[in-house]
Amino acid sequence: MTILITGATGQFGNAVVRYVLDRTDEQVIVSVRSPEKFDVDGVEVRQGDFDKPETLDFRGADKLLIVSADAHDPAVRIQQHKNAIAKAVEHGVGHIFYTSLVDADTSPAGVAVVHKATEEAIRATGVTFTFLRNSMYHENYLGALAGDVVAVSTKDGRVASAARDDYALGAAVALTTEGHENQTYELTGSTSWSFPEVAGDRFQDVSDEDLIAAGLPPFVVGFFKEIRDGVYAEVRPDLEKLIGRPTRPIAV
Repeated sequence: MTILITGATGQFGNAVVRYVLDRTDEQVIVSVRSPEKFDVDGVEVRQGDFDKPETLDFRGADKLLIVSADAHDPAVRIQQHKNAIAKAVEHGVGHIFYTSLVDADTSPAGVAVVHKATEEAIRATGVTFTFLRNSMYHENYLGALAGDVVAVSTKDGRVASAARDDYALGAAVALTTEGHENQTYELTGSTSWSFPEVAGDRFQDVSDEDLIAAGLPPFVVGFFKEIRDGVYAEVRPDLEKLIGRPTRPIAV
């Protein structure tokens, strides 16, 4: 069994590779844009760029993990994913794993359009799939929570986030165990939290307009609104079941 992982120079993909190597003696291959940035021994490294499908080489892979690309333009990101999916089909990959978004097919989150389109493209191939629908990372919020004043527009909206490392372990478990064929996993933390709860007296309730006036990028303000609206609040059991323990709570 050969496992191929894309995006392995990123923090998430790199962690997945390390966990997979800890869990299996099967062959592991990575496909990365910049091979010189990959620093894990014992892995075959292939150069590949989602923007240049002719560079993608997924030959010999039984299982392929497509780590979602990070382009800001949704249309570009969807096309990058479609390029990888088409190459997976061309090269006879037997099982595609994809890091999606929690509730991708129904979520009102702005970024959901990318993940819904990608899931649909994978389903359309007829190839066996596993959708790893990650919710938010703790790491997305640590910067905001570390300040002397935590000024956000989330009010008491809750986030069922988890550490990036726990999501990576969940992906590695799915890649190295059986029984995940055509499954969709809604992956969240074992508990939820709110900014007022974690920040305590440092919390300052402000408006979206205040944050935009202060120079915060609109997409970040949009995330705060989604938290306020409860988009990421629901706790699901799937990640805890995959990794065999509760996820680690957020710590500032």
